[in-house]
Amino acid sequence: MTAVEEEPPRALLAGASRRWVRLLPWAVAFVLSVALLPTTIQVLTADYGLNGGLASALAVAQAAPLLLAVVRPLQAWYVIFAADVAGALALLTVDFKEQLLWPFPPMEIVGYVGLCLALGLREPRRTLLLVWLATAGANVALGFFAPNGTSAMNVLLTILSGVVLVLGGALRERYEVQRRLAEQETISEAERDRRTLLEERARIARELHDVVAHHMSVITVQADTAAYRLERLPPDVQEEFTSIAATSRESLGEMRRLLGVLRNEEANGELAPQPGLTRIGQLVEATARAGVPVEFTPCDADVPEAVGLSAYRIVQEALANVVRHAPGAPTQVSVSASQPVPEPTTESGSEDSARLTVLVVNGPSPQPPTAPLEEGGTGHGLVGMRERVRLVDGTLDAGPLPDGGFRVAAQLPLTEKDFT
Repeated sequence: MTAVEEEPPRALLAGASRRWVRLLPWAVAFVLSVALLPTTIQVLTADYGLNGGLASALAVAQAAPLLLAVVRPLQAWYVIFAADVAGALALLTVDFKEQLLWPFPPMEIVGYVGLCLALGLREPRRTLLLVWLATAGANVALGFFAPNGTSAMNVLLTILSGVVLVLGGALRERYEVQRRLAEQETISEAERDRRTLLEERARIARELHDVVAHHMSVITVQADTAAYRLERLPPDVQEEFTSIAATSRESLGEMRRLLGVLRNEEANGELAPQPGLTRIGQLVEATARAGVPVEFTPCDADVPEAVGLSAYRIVQEALANVVRHAPGAPTQVSVSASQPVPEPTTESGSEDSARLTVLVVNGPSPQPPTAPLEEGGTGHGLVGMRERVRLVDGTLDAGPLPDGGFRVAAQLPLTEKDFT
């Protein structure tokens, strides 16, 4: 078996969206290292009287690992903690003024506090507690060797490190909670979109069954009664009609079994005949009663059932969006059918396909809307509209208008071959 390669550790704040935030830990670590390295050497040699070579070695061990703390703060703590303790023991070998801090000089406290902040932003609670206990234990142990007696300043590093560790840990946990909440919201939104899409597809499948089942029933009846309606049918022709009727009956049974899976107990209202162009006027009247002034241009063309149903659902969803997002906005609903137009540029005399145009346009709301208009297909209603248009191989154009209104325009083909 091959060993699983360990992912390289990420720098502190590497997941931040802004570049300056990602660079901030490196900048702080660099400034601390550059500032503390010469300062530590100067203070240990000039103020405490430590040997220059030893002071330089301690300064490097105490300041340089701060750069490592950006990526591996715990490993940096091992080095700096050992160097701080070693520095405290080294100071016992020299005589220094009583007013100077011991066991940890000021520059060591500054570097250690910065290290504790990095630890708090990266390590779990258990590790932070162990780090603080080690710091407190070292401070207490070194207190027994204090050259000038005990002092309240001996516990300064313990207090400061504890406060910074708690602060860093709190910031890290708060960030984790916000990150997980954002991920959960993203997942929930995706699941809602997916559920809406599946529900709309199931609804379309149920409605498509009602349309196709009607045609299949007609085929079955015509094939079964052909022998009685047509005189002196040849035996082979009669056998062909019998086969057509049996196949149609079998297909209709399969569709009904599929419908039994798609329908549920709460879908009793959908057992009624499916609406079409003639029912759009009722939608307009209901919307007008809700306080939305609507101008309606009807269409009484004879269109395939699938196209009529799609047009009805598109108008239904568009008017519902007007009521929800632009209450009281003046609205125009237009449904029109275009006839095939010969193309003069073609020698074959082919014609453009006839199309049903569904147009719903509303102006800006006279009162402030409670929610912004849906844009760019992000609304659940637009998802359903696009599914219905795709079902009949049409096109949909939906989007906001410059004056603050919204426009929904659908082109649905009426060519019979598209629905056979």
